[in-house]
Amino acid sequence: MIGLLMARFLRDQRFQAAAIGFSIVILGALSWYIPLGKVEAHNFVHHLHFLPLMAAGMVFGWRGALYCVVFTALVDSAHIWRSWYVARLEASDQVLEVSIFGMAGLIAGFLSDRERKQRAKLEQATRELEEVYQELQRNVERLRKSERLYAAGQLSARLAHEIRNPLASISGAAGILKRGHASQANVDDCLEIIEKESNRLNKLLTNFLHFARPRAPKFQPTDLATVLDSVMSLTAHDSAMKDVELYSDRPSHLPEVECDPEQLKQVLLNLLINAAQASERPGAVWLAASIAGDRVSVTVRDQGCGISAENEDRIFDPFFTTKENGTGLGLAIASTIVGQHGGLLTARQNADRGMTFQLDLPRDRSRPL
Repeated sequence: MIGLLMARFLRDQRFQAAAIGFSIVILGALSWYIPLGKVEAHNFVHHLHFLPLMAAGMVFGWRGALYCVVFTALVDSAHIWRSWYVARLEASDQVLEVSIFGMAGLIAGFLSDRERKQRAKLEQATRELEEVYQELQRNVERLRKSERLYAAGQLSARLAHEIRNPLASISGAAGILKRGHASQANVDDCLEIIEKESNRLNKLLTNFLHFARPRAPKFQPTDLATVLDSVMSLTAHDSAMKDVELYSDRPSHLPEVECDPEQLKQVLLNLLINAAQASERPGAVWLAASIAGDRVSVTVRDQGCGISAENEDRIFDPFFTTKENGTGLGLAIASTIVGQHGGLLTARQNADRGMTFQLDLPRDRSRPL
């Protein structure tokens, strides 16, 4: 506390001005009381005038140095007048030295003033930049809030649209049953519609909850090759793989990846089934893996019809689908899961036909892509 107060006191300009003035008075007194014959002592005292004159210029600018020169001349005038007729050479040297030191102080003061002005301009520019940055941050936050509200509105509208269709089918079937004049075949058809559309609604809402509130990954060191083998085995028994060949292309050794193996299987299984459903019959799907620097890449390639150029940017949007009975949430959920793993899921058109989905995962989870 005492040290802090002392530092503030030493930085006070009134104290600095008093210290400079006091040092000039002390030097003037020494010049007066040192006998005129002590030439070396007088030279030493004269040279010490350099310190307060330079200090005045550096602290108070050229005006401070000028005031200090005038004050020094007034303080030393008595000694100079006394020694002018006794030791004129010494008095002339003192006048010359004070003049030279005064010029040095003025130059230092001029440079100090210029440096202070530049610093003031820089500080002003810094404050203005900080204000602009804060305003930009506020605008970005408002924009993000608007985007979130817009996205929530779009999501709600799409969800309502997706729910309306099965509800209409269920309502129509219930109306036929309510009238009580339907044949047994119509009753069976209506019950089948109600069951089918109810399952569709349940799947839609379940997928939506998985998208809106994804489960936090349970990370653990995972053998990627084991995951790929498991996914290929599960996919091979899916009805979507009828007349579709599944090929694998990967190096003999794949590193362990810190991930949630079940979620990773979910993503890859979704990509493979989508690829199989999009493939022409007979068709083929390729599952490949590679190591690229600090990441591991897994690709799923098909030879289907692909997707139109205007829809490429929407492929991971929730509720966007080109399937007749699709919910449009599978790829959105997959993209969310990959993002939770610090990875990246991308899609691109093949040069010939079909699509390639690429899953990139960091080998070190502490360094996401």
